[in-house]
Amino acid sequence: MVCLRQLVQDARFFDADVTARELADRDPEVRGLIEKEFGPEVYSASGDLNREAVRTIVFADAEKKRALEQILHPRIRRQWSLEAESHRNSAELFFADIPLLYETGGETLCDRVVVVACSPGLQLERLLARTALGKGEAQQMIDAQMPLTQKMSRADHVVWNNGGHDVLKEQARLLVEFWRDGRHVP
Repeated sequence: MVCLRQLVQDARFFDADVTARELADRDPEVRGLIEKEFGPEVYSASGDLNREAVRTIVFADAEKKRALEQILHPRIRRQWSLEAESHRNSAELFFADIPLLYETGGETLCDRVVVVACSPGLQLERLLARTALGKGEAQQMIDAQMPLTQKMSRADHVVWNNGGHDVLKEQARLLVEFWRDGRHVP
């Protein structure tokens, strides 16, 4: 998304992870539901959700994972749908970063789907670099998602992200050029 934000500064962007954080930390209804399901101790004294504690719980208990998804996913989807719909007939581009797009059936709301992919080893390495997860937990998180090959086969476009920032930016530039010109890439 960073490359797209740099290339298409007049576009609108929606980030499901940011929305999930905002809902969990700032929405009193969501906070109440999470506290009821996971206990009030999953929130700090300052009111922020302890994501590490919740992650530990949901990876150990499939029912708790479903409960959290039932709290967050419909609300995220509602916000995303409203924002997308408000831009449907606009000349401005609208991008949504939805990590669990296929897992939640969200692709039905998209005109085009781009999957950004990399090799499995690099995926694990990058997840470890940006989180405090151990290798086993990180691999468990990756394994809980739809296999990348399946996502790639369903996507309209695949951006291969094993290279540096310049390579990624060039792929993003080419996609934006196709979309702005009204061309459809198979």
